[in-house]
Amino acid sequence: MADLLIVGSFAFDTINTQTARRENVLGGTGSHASYGASFFTKVYASGIVGGADWKAEDSELFSSHNIDIANLQIVPNQKTTAWEAVYEADMNNRQTLSFEPNCCVEFHPNLTPEARKCPFIFLANNSPVSQMEVIDECEEAKLIVADTMDYYINGDRENLLKLLKQVDGLILNDSEAQLLAGKQDIFECGDIIRAMGPRFVIIKKGAHGCVFLGEDGQTCVFPAYPSRKVIEPTGAGDCFAGAFMGYLASKDRADLKTIKEALIYATVTASFTIEDFSFDALKRSSREDIDKRFNEMKEMLTF
Repeated sequence: MADLLIVGSFAFDTINTQTARRENVLGGTGSHASYGASFFTKVYASGIVGGADWKAEDSELFSSHNIDIANLQIVPNQKTTAWEAVYEADMNNRQTLSFEPNCCVEFHPNLTPEARKCPFIFLANNSPVSQMEVIDECEEAKLIVADTMDYYINGDRENLLKLLKQVDGLILNDSEAQLLAGKQDIFECGDIIRAMGPRFVIIKKGAHGCVFLGEDGQTCVFPAYPSRKVIEPTGAGDCFAGAFMGYLASKDRADLKTIKEALIYATVTASFTIEDFSFDALKRSSREDIDKRFNEMKEMLTF
């Protein structure tokens, strides 16, 4: 079993669905990815929060779940990043109502020696400049995978392209893949993005599952877990990515068989996220619950 470093955002979210509203619940790319990964291996989580609103119980949520938060920077007298969104009746669609970066504009990784030695690294959605700073600090990495979004594809493409030459894998959703590649067909997009540098690309398709495209024509397509209870999906994609990396780290390898297993584990771990707001459903879940859904999904995919 190998350790995993995850670097990303920690935030407070205000979420509106068609039936409910939750204010200032814990969110962020790094937080959801770290929690998802921690079901499988030890996680070193790095990010930045504001001392003006970050509470001791927020830190305890992570430190009590096999997540080392020594690399979580707490900036005195500042507020944590805040985001508000509203979901349509089709929860694949949402609209951002407000975004307040607050303390995150000051973030530069300053990792502990233990974190720098992690062989597996996941760079959750963040500035590509910040993501490359992490790579510069970590000289013993065996596998580096990154996430990105339309904000950086449109606004910092030059640095994003530099980043892609330094990572082994890229995880992004279908609309982001289309934007980055400039094409509509998902499989063509994956091939174009792989030519930019990554050995493999994982394209998330929300309720429609995911696509893996690797070297030598390797292609895997998995459906989403058929959840009967969908409350709201914030953080599901980040939890998916974290669980994927956490499982690979737990096996200390990334061959195609292990990647396929990791994709199923990622899918079922993320399925818990959508069953409640923030981390509420994940906090009620165990590795045994995840294994149960993994076995159910393997049975669904076998004939």
